[in-house]
Order: sequence, then C-alpha cells, then structure tokens
Amino acid sequence: MLAWSLEAPGSFGKREIPQPGPSDLSSGEVLLRVLVGGICGSDLPYFAGKLHSTMADDNTPGVARIAGYPLHEIVGEVVASRYEHLEAGERVVGWATGVNALTGFVVNAGRDVHAYDTALGAVEAITLQPLACVLGAMNDLGDVRGATVAVLGQGPTGLLFSHVAKTRGARVVTGVDRINRADCAADFGLDRFEHSSTDRWAATIGAEDAPDVIIEAIGHQVGTLTHAIEAVAVRGRIYCFGIPDDEVYPIPMKAVLRKKLTMQAGWILPDDRRAVLAEADAYLAWAPELAKGFVTDVHDFDHVPEAFQTAATPKPGQRKVAIKIAH
Repeated sequence: MLAWSLEAPGSFGKREIPQPGPSDLSSGEVLLRVLVGGICGSDLPYFAGKLHSTMADDNTPGVARIAGYPLHEIVGEVVASRYEHLEAGERVVGWATGVNALTGFVVNAGRDVHAYDTALGAVEAITLQPLACVLGAMNDLGDVRGATVAVLGQGPTGLLFSHVAKTRGARVVTGVDRINRADCAADFGLDRFEHSSTDRWAATIGAEDAPDVIIEAIGHQVGTLTHAIEAVAVRGRIYCFGIPDDEVYPIPMKAVLRKKLTMQAGWILPDDRRAVLAEADAYLAWAPELAKGFVTDVHDFDHVPEAFQTAATPKPGQRKVAIKIAH
C-alpha cells in the first residue's frame, strides 16, 4: 500500500509499504482502515524538520523518514480487533498510536480510539479528537464560572477552547490572534476578539481588564508564555496547552511570584483517551453546529503536501485542515 513520508524539511514523498493484516495484531490492538486525518499544530514542527521524534526509528538527519508520519488525528474503520471494547466494522476516532496515519491501514492501540456516533460524517468526526484534548485540559483547569478568560491563539484548537470556556460559564471570553478571526466569534462563543500579536496585546491591556484565566493555545515559542504572565490578573491562572518544542522554557519568575500565579500544563494520557473522546462525542451531540463549520479545508490523499502547506500558512476563514485518506 502507499504511504506518504517526509523526505526533507517541508517535503513529502510517496513510498510502497507492506499492508498490515489481522495476523499483525497483538493483544489490545486494532487494525484500522484510515478514513480521514486532521492536521494538528503539533504536527507542523515535524513537517518543518524542527523536532526529533521520540519514535525508535527516527535516526536520520533532516526529518523523520517514517512511513505515514507525521499525522495522529485519525478517523477510521475497525477491520479486525484484539481489543475487547471494539469490534470489526465500528467507526472510531482518536489518536494514531504511531503518528503514522498518512497511509491506508494502521495497527493501533485500541485504547487510543473510541467508537463515535456515526450520525457524524467522517470529516466532521475529526472534530472529536482536538475537542477531546480541549475538554481534558479544561477538566484539569477546573472551574471558570464567572471568570474572564483569554485564549491566546484562535486556530482550530484555540477556537474550541473559547467555545468550551464559554459553555462552562466564563463571564467574558476574549480571543487573541494575529490572523483575523472576527468571523468566528459568534460560532465559538467569543465575547471579544483582539486582532493583535500577543506581545502588543499584553503590553496594552490595563490592570482592570487583566483576565482571571489565560489559556496559551499557540505553543511552539517561549515568548507567548511570557506575554500570558504579563497580562494575567493577580492570583490568575495560566494553562499552557500543547506539546512544547523546547525542553526548557525560561519564564519571568518574579512576575509569577509577585502575582501569586497558578500555572498548569498537560496532555491526554493514553489511559484517559477513550474517556475524553466519549465526553467529546456527548459535547457534539449537545452542540452539533460546532462540527459543521470546524473543518474548512479538505484535501485528498494525493494532495498531502498541499494540505500541510495550507495548515502551516493559516489565513482568515481557515479553521481545521483535513485529509481524506480512503474514498
């Protein structure tokens, strides 16, 4: 079967690889036919050749030349199962265990995916994976009822954070982004949208408008975390979302101390994934309009390079970029 893989920073190539079958499954695994993949912001540094993968066979210079890599947001159909909670024929959504969904079939840990309500189309269903990540983070963050919340970054994940914060009772939700997302405000619960870089926004916000909670949903840089610390209110909370590019992030520790801030970060542990995916399924059943406008750009399997270029260069009106793997 065909798979895409990175051959150089920002450059994909196709290669033929063996197609896995039911005999390749170990206990707890499922064989999935990949239907749709979603491009996550955490995939883009790997696409650019900036990061070293933790996968065992990433031992080449330039990029990780791993078949199907890098794509982890997955909608698929179970072909065979050795996982007690899933059966052949079920449609599932979740994490591609090997971050290798740029191909036709993958062997996957069953605990990384969950059967979803098939009233959703496969493209719409990709919404469930980032929504599950957001819900898990908001569960960690805790009560935001009556709080003023600012979400730095209004890309696909930031927009979901805005929606969930508002539905969980935030008094005011402000989105900040250098891309004009004003068209998203009504759909995603924003009370205010600031078309600004985070440094200018942080430098110009008055103490009376300082948010109680800031969610840093941009990632990939140290500066935006510093801007969150500068802007948040005294005794405020900051949640740092996403996989960091760097091992060490310097922060203005005196400001953290003097403001008596609480800072959190996290990701979805494998044992928690099915639970948050089920929570996301219930959330979309309650707010079905969220999935209808979330994916704006759909590319087919022959145009994976174009899909990644689109995701890497966001523009007004663009939200989630998805790839149809199977037809």
